This record gives sequence, structure tokens and C-alpha cells, in this order.
Amino acid sequence: MQKPQEILLAEPRGFCAGVDRAIEIVERALQKFGRPIYVRHEIVHNTYVVNDLKAKGAIFIEELSDVPPGATLVFSAHGVSRAVQQEAQARGFSIFDATCPLVTKVHVEVAKLAKEGYEFIMIGHKGHPEVEGTMGQLDHGIHLVEDVADVARVQPAQTEKLAVVTQTTLSVDDAAQITAAVRARFPTVREPKQQDICYATQNRQDAVKLLSPQVDVVIVVGSPTSSNSNRLRELAARLGTTAYMVDSADELRHEWFDGIARVGLTAGASAPEILVQQVIERIKALGAVSVRKMHGIEETIKFPLPKGLKIDAATGLEISEHLPETGPAGH
Repeated sequence: MQKPQEILLAEPRGFCAGVDRAIEIVERALQKFGRPIYVRHEIVHNTYVVNDLKAKGAIFIEELSDVPPGATLVFSAHGVSRAVQQEAQARGFSIFDATCPLVTKVHVEVAKLAKEGYEFIMIGHKGHPEVEGTMGQLDHGIHLVEDVADVARVQPAQTEKLAVVTQTTLSVDDAAQITAAVRARFPTVREPKQQDICYATQNRQDAVKLLSPQVDVVIVVGSPTSSNSNRLRELAARLGTTAYMVDSADELRHEWFDGIARVGLTAGASAPEILVQQVIERIKALGAVSVRKMHGIEETIKFPLPKGLKIDAATGLEISEHLPETGPAGH
């Protein structure tokens, strides 16, 4: 039986700027204020990351009533509704917001257009915390559609002022299809100047499109709750390549690699590189002899930390100036 010979690594893969920033916010808060630090919802959707931060003193909660008065609270990278923000402030917590700036951008757009009298159609997955956070920016006038069929059923109160917004971690192709259906039904709908799907989601999906035709099987490192990781696996499968998603190297099954010459490997935006390296070692143990990295976009974007958490490495003192944001390479 043939064993895998080569591992082809997608580029880019793994952590994005929003995930990097969210994890750093929790780690710096722990450093500065000591344990415990409370985090509303999983900071990012990755089991390894969450367990690592738990070991360092983070406590993950869903209900704000589980946080003692005066505690330090971090909002997850997915963002929160207005109601959660107001309740957290009313309870007097010291709050650090780790919402990804690209999700915040969507929130700001919704608030701005709502003031102008717009209603919204949101493309996203029901129950996902990012969707709950974005829809929760308003108390009415925002309608969720999960697929093309939903578009036919949606009933906005008026159609003169209608705008579309999108969860940042969707399948780029699915979102384009649903947006086209929205446009067909509501020709005057306002679309975002720059699509809401984030650069990292787009780049990782583009890399899988290049990777899939060159390999016999695709392994995606990511947790079951991670939207963007699930989309990578679905995309590879849709392109005709057998694809599996694993939370860790322990979940790999040797039979997946029987009769396979080349393995494609990628990771969702919340999956750390250490897990990718452990998967590589496991596939090598099954017979793979070489690892090759594909050429891809180099991401250089970095988001500034919230005030009160910037620490100068040399002096240990807090830095107060606002760091400039750098744009993503290739965009």
C-alpha cells in the first residue's frame, strides 16, 4: 500500500491579525492585572488556544452574571451585541474589547446606516457569536439570511433603504452567490464598498483553491466551532479533493493516507502553528519524507492593542501612543 510521500503546506494558513491581537489582549491582561481574567465566549474558536489561556488563568464564561463585580472582562474576537456591552458597563467591569477590528468595522457601518434609516440583510450563520454580535447592534431592522433560499423569504419593512452586511468568515463563493440573489430581489440594495469577508478568510480560501488540485487529500487544522476552518474543508471537498478537519494530530487516522502520495495541509485563522507542526510530524511518522511550502500572499497586517495594554518591552512601562495600522499585503 502506498504511503504519503510529500506534504504540501498552504500559504498563508493559521493565525490572522485579529486572532493574534485577541490572544495578546488576554495574555497582557493576565500579565498586568493577574489571574483570573474573565473572557466572554471562547476568545477565538480553537480548543488548544482556549485551554492554554485557561492554564494561564483565564476563565471563559457565556453569562455576565458569572463574573464577580469589579473583575477584568475581555470580549472575544467575534464581537458582542449592544445589550452585552451595556450590561458589562452597568456591572462595573474593567473591560477590554478584543473584537477583531474588521468585525468592528461592520458594526460601525451598521450603526451609521441605521441612523440614516437603513434596514439590513445580514449574510451569515445563525447562532454564530459574530452574527449575534452584529445583529445585536440594532434592536430591529436586521434580517439574517443563511442561503439563497432565505433571500426569497426575507420581508424587510421597506426596500428603499436596504443594505447588505456579511459575517467576516464565510465562504467567499457562497457569499457572492447569496449577495447576487439579494441584488436580484432588491436591485437598489446598498453593498459595502469593500466586502465584509476579511482578508484572512479570503487569502486562506484562495490558498486552498491552489492547493487542492495538486494533492490527493487535504487536512485542515481547526476546531469544529471555527467557521473559517469549516469553510476551508468544504471548499477543498467542493473542488473534488477528499478533505478532513482535525482539532489536533491525535485525530488523524492512518487509513486516510492509504494509497495517498501527496497531502495538502492548511489551518484555519484561529489554529496555532504548533498544531500544524504536530500534524506534520504525525504524517511523517506515516511515511511522508518531504515538506514543501507553496508560494502565497505574505500577510503583514497588524492591529494595535487597546489603550491600557501596550507595554514597552525595554522599559516595562505602558505605551500610550496609537500604533499605525499596516494594510494586508496583496490587497
